[in-house]
Amino acid sequence: MNGNGKALSEDLLSLIIGLVIFVLALGVLGGVDLLGWVVTTAVWTDLSKALAPISKGYAGLGGVGALVATYVGLLALMTAGAAALKANVRRFILAFTAVFWISYICWIIGSYANFAVNTPADMQKFGISWSLRLTAEGGFVIALIVGLIVGNFLPRLAAWMKEAIRPEMYIKIAIVLLGGFLGIVSAEKLSLATSLMFLGLASIIVAYLIFWAVVYYVARVWFKFSREWAAPLASGIAVCGVSAAIATGAAIRARPVVAIMVSSLVVVFAVVELLVLPFAAAYFLDQQPMAAGAWMALSVKTDGAAVASGGITEALILANAAAQGIKYQPGWILGTAATLKVFIDIFIGVWAFLLAWIWTKHIDVGKGETVKIGEIWERFPKFVIGYVLTFLIILVMALAASPAVAAQVKAAMFEANAFRGIFFVLTFFTIGVMSNFRQLWAEGIGRLAAVYLLSLFGFVIWVALAISLVFFAGVKPPLVTG
Repeated sequence: MNGNGKALSEDLLSLIIGLVIFVLALGVLGGVDLLGWVVTTAVWTDLSKALAPISKGYAGLGGVGALVATYVGLLALMTAGAAALKANVRRFILAFTAVFWISYICWIIGSYANFAVNTPADMQKFGISWSLRLTAEGGFVIALIVGLIVGNFLPRLAAWMKEAIRPEMYIKIAIVLLGGFLGIVSAEKLSLATSLMFLGLASIIVAYLIFWAVVYYVARVWFKFSREWAAPLASGIAVCGVSAAIATGAAIRARPVVAIMVSSLVVVFAVVELLVLPFAAAYFLDQQPMAAGAWMALSVKTDGAAVASGGITEALILANAAAQGIKYQPGWILGTAATLKVFIDIFIGVWAFLLAWIWTKHIDVGKGETVKIGEIWERFPKFVIGYVLTFLIILVMALAASPAVAAQVKAAMFEANAFRGIFFVLTFFTIGVMSNFRQLWAEGIGRLAAVYLLSLFGFVIWVALAISLVFFAGVKPPLVTG
């Protein structure tokens, strides 16, 4: 609660909760592991091996104990947040309990090897002959599907859980935590990131200017969508999926249903891309391996799916090359995809700020009114501050620290990142619950899907391929020596 006795906004609360988790994670640097009990879910064929605490110091908890501890810890933190929002605390506790357990069970199911494994090597490791290759994000897809079932066929249950159905708050917390994780990734791949700088800048120009402008034009002119719909849709398709769509929606103050619908489409299309594009890249770009990795980053619109696509592409291309007697060093194709995705992600906050400024100064301004800096600040999505702040803090710490301290920083961010994954799965389940098909159809989900399909497969993928080839034609990973 703020000084005026008013409830906090979800946006500001997301910033606070994200930073609380971030700071607690840094306790590792002081020799105090405050979050090592958080549960992690691994790909499994034996259910007893699916769960474990993230820190070995809490190994005594076991997988189930870590899951219970995670539930209790998050329940306490989120209940305090619900009180700050002036929500019905009792209803929130009951509803959040249901949301947490349903969501996490979906994640466990999605991590089953036949659903999640995405490389031939991992299939051999788990002794399976087939896989849907959904990666761990398969749990997000299952959570979305279960949420859709609840929202459309179990309306009483959906209404009962309403107090904890807050997908925008969950994803904003996750984005704050994502900044720290990307700081580690950037620090570890600094040399690669430096060598990819020009392509990274080109990808930013393509994603945030060319792609965004074209998709916005298609949505506004061809399909007659309002600005409220066209802007988040353009960000979701052109930039970085769910995170960009929600950040854009917050910046222009779009209704929650807008971000929910766009996010639902992003998840569905990302799965389709994940199942198709790596195999196309391995077939058509086997002689241009680095371009193949870049193509995945510029085309696939969620972080996990993009990196997973890079991993599948690398596995397929390395296998094809090995069959020809060529042994590339592993990690370079995947590293290209991951690094480019980092470049794109970093500028989500910048783009949200620019859109907030444009909307308050040129679009959503009453006749004769003068836009004030305070209005821009009020509309600016506060969680973006946390995203940029955690990224910069961790990047500087990781680069300036000794190897031993840098390892501690990495361990701290892996603990924080475990919470990010949990908030992501909560997001997808609650997006599903809020996605009533009748309402979505009335709002124009069919036309939204048409814009997405036309823009992504008719323009974005092919321009991304062209840009990747322009910058990476002839560039190949180093060969294995010895």
